[in-house]
Amino acid sequence: MQNRSGKFKTIPRISAFAFAIVLAFTAPSSAGSFDFSIWDALLKKYVSPSARSGIHFNAVAYAQLKGDPRFAQLTGDLGKFSPDRLQTREERLAFWINAYNILAVKTVVDHFPVKSIKDAGNIVSSVWKRAAGVVGGKETTLHEIEHEILRKMGEPRIHSAIVCASLSCPDLRTEAFVPGKLNIQLDDQMKTFLENREKGLRVDARKGTVYLSSIFKWFAEDFETKGGVLAFVAQYAAPPDRKILTGGKSKIAYLDYDWSLNGP
Repeated sequence: MQNRSGKFKTIPRISAFAFAIVLAFTAPSSAGSFDFSIWDALLKKYVSPSARSGIHFNAVAYAQLKGDPRFAQLTGDLGKFSPDRLQTREERLAFWINAYNILAVKTVVDHFPVKSIKDAGNIVSSVWKRAAGVVGGKETTLHEIEHEILRKMGEPRIHSAIVCASLSCPDLRTEAFVPGKLNIQLDDQMKTFLENREKGLRVDARKGTVYLSSIFKWFAEDFETKGGVLAFVAQYAAPPDRKILTGGKSKIAYLDYDWSLNGP
């Protein structure tokens, strides 16, 4: 070790060993990351396949989830965690996608029973712009997370990953998003969403019409850097649909959006 004079001095072996032991017990196990293991366990327990109004979806058992003390623990931990600790793009994306989904669920749980997440808002303030919870000691809205954080990160696949607690939304995964496999998860999430003919993508080859989720209309600009909506969707569509999507003659129509709750 170099001392103040610029010369090196030897650390006694015992001191060096003790220093190493201190480091081992004080170094963070995963620098900056938030532990979403509770969220992962809750998703596995309370999210399951269902169908309603002709739409297949992953239903959330909100009534049961509301009574699980782990959910309150999770939202409390989220409120105390500083997002400034997140170091990589993957950490930030995974964190904020999970945070959005947790706070959307919390919004429903806080107002349960409701028929739609929109019922948690009013004519003065929509549910999207009302405080949904606390992140890093700061009250946060779903609008802030989606529009001021996630969309600005330039990752259009978020639109198949953030779930607004509604029937026509993409489905909640039965696992938390994690930085180490985020790219695989996002690809799978988009593919799964588009495979759902009732709310993701449906192609009518006879009419030459592509029916898409209204999400692709509302956020069309987010797909421009990927060649536009149809070029982006074609990457994840089944081969027969891909041929029509890339043919250049397709008409685009949008599926009706069902805002009823994604509950059982």
